[in-house]
Amino acid sequence: MSLTVLSKAVLERGDLGAWNLKAMNHEAQLPFLPQAPATVPTAKDAVPRPRLRKRLACGAEESEEKEAMRFFTGLHQPSDARHFDASFISVNRLVARRSQFSVGDWIMDCGGFTAISSGKGHMPAMKYAQEIRRWAQCGEMLAAVSQDWMCEPFIIAKTGLDVETHQALTVTRYQELKSYIGDEAYLMPVLQGYSEHEYVAHVHHYGALLGNFAWVGVGSVCKRNGDPAAIVSVLRAIKRVRPDLRLHGFGLKTTSLQDSRVRSYLYSADSMAWSFASRKQGLGGNNYHDAVSFTDTVSRTPTQGALQLW
Repeated sequence: MSLTVLSKAVLERGDLGAWNLKAMNHEAQLPFLPQAPATVPTAKDAVPRPRLRKRLACGAEESEEKEAMRFFTGLHQPSDARHFDASFISVNRLVARRSQFSVGDWIMDCGGFTAISSGKGHMPAMKYAQEIRRWAQCGEMLAAVSQDWMCEPFIIAKTGLDVETHQALTVTRYQELKSYIGDEAYLMPVLQGYSEHEYVAHVHHYGALLGNFAWVGVGSVCKRNGDPAAIVSVLRAIKRVRPDLRLHGFGLKTTSLQDSRVRSYLYSADSMAWSFASRKQGLGGNNYHDAVSFTDTVSRTPTQGALQLW
């Protein structure tokens, strides 16, 4: 089923509320190109991977057999990035910024949760591509997260769309962004869904767009941090169909970050849980010292091999 057909049906229903119909209609004109199924690669098929590590979060030497999960600290203020080995910063904090900032390894987030949950929608793809090019020159930007459409039930209820449409929009936007930035920066594709079979379907949706050993984000898991087993089930399902993929977990909280099963399936993860904890304690939620303490705690958590075979 094409994205044009799906989006046209949505527009005709007229139930998008505050959504930017002009932007939505623009995406509706972009053809969703079904991708050929990807063959499951083996180690000999490996392509050069994103330059992910200078130093592992745990301080261990890099190992091809089992690497420690790299943790990227989510930050409100880009200027705080100088205190961290690896940072995760939203483009929303950078759009109005005039000058560069001191940063080591980092990932630029697309700000998708704010964009979709607020009803404003993503900034135009060309604009986001410009931001990627601009900030790729700052520090060591290892990846920019592609603009995705989350699939949590409350988001689906807000947009009036369905999971399949959100997945199609996510792949189409990835294709469009990729056409703008080419190889100027690594664009991290995002897998979306809510149930295990939906994530697996999205893997097939991407098809050959997900290269061998690609570094791929897993969306719509941050609201399930209270149940690490549910996150494990999703990650395991993805690994069963594409064991080569290097998975990144978005917005994980302490419970999941300290769960050895979750960590064993992840190549990397990010979190701003430190900020929520600080606000809860009446400390303001924006003190980088709290982020440093949280990062140290996460980095000291050992990673164990996955017990389940995928």
